[in-house]
Amino acid sequence: MIAVTRLNSRPFVLNAELIETIEETPDTVITLQSGRKYIVREPVEEVIRRVVEYRSRTLPTRLVREDLASDQATDRGP
Repeated sequence: MIAVTRLNSRPFVLNAELIETIEETPDTVITLQSGRKYIVREPVEEVIRRVVEYRSRTLPTRLVREDLASDQATDRGP
């Protein structure tokens, strides 16, 4: 999840995993996989920075889960 700000200055939190595109038109428009669009105050570069930061915090957790799932599948055998 990343925090961003609507044009009316109201902050909200967005699921970074669902972002499909980020455009500057000149406002920053975030489009989710569902097609829903959000216009935010942050420039594209800042949104990208926040997504990268979010992913760097969550990647180790995702890797551990994948390793555990792989280990469990191996333990079951064919």
